[in-house]
Amino acid sequence: MKEINRQELWDSCKAFHGHECPGLAIGFSAALYAMKLLDCGSSEDEEIVCVTENDACGVDAIQVLLSCTAGKGNLLFHMTGKSAYSFFDRRSGKSFRLLLKPHESASREEALHYYRDTDPEQLFDVMDVRVQLPETARIFRSVICDGCGEKTAENHIRLENGRKLCPDCFKKYTRPLL
Repeated sequence: MKEINRQELWDSCKAFHGHECPGLAIGFSAALYAMKLLDCGSSEDEEIVCVTENDACGVDAIQVLLSCTAGKGNLLFHMTGKSAYSFFDRRSGKSFRLLLKPHESASREEALHYYRDTDPEQLFDVMDVRVQLPETARIFRSVICDGCGEKTAENHIRLENGRKLCPDCFKKYTRPLL
């Protein structure tokens, strides 16, 4: 991996996110650590995959630095509410989970500097992944919903009395247990 300029990378993350904050700094450090452990830069396609366990500010830094995005299908959410990120390299087969170690900061500013400036090795525990490597993104045909007439990816279509319905038009069938 080529030499990186941390300040330039931080500035890119801050510009994308809109401001600097401790959460962005957590994702920034996680992405830098992942780049080091995987010996990689940003993902051109889907070779680097991140499964994040939160939808907080830090995810924006992972998008910027590793080019893991929901649109490409290499940024996925496994919502546990934890500051944890699983990374996979499809080329090498390497995978690991980064879990943020507990830390108490006196102020928001102190937390920002701590998470941004501390060596990532001190911030995260490296663990085995808990989730499977997701399959590569698939492209599905579009189907016209018989209810609203809007195009919907076929993997989201539901059948009801022979009609093809999108999730908004489909009436889920549930009956309470007595």
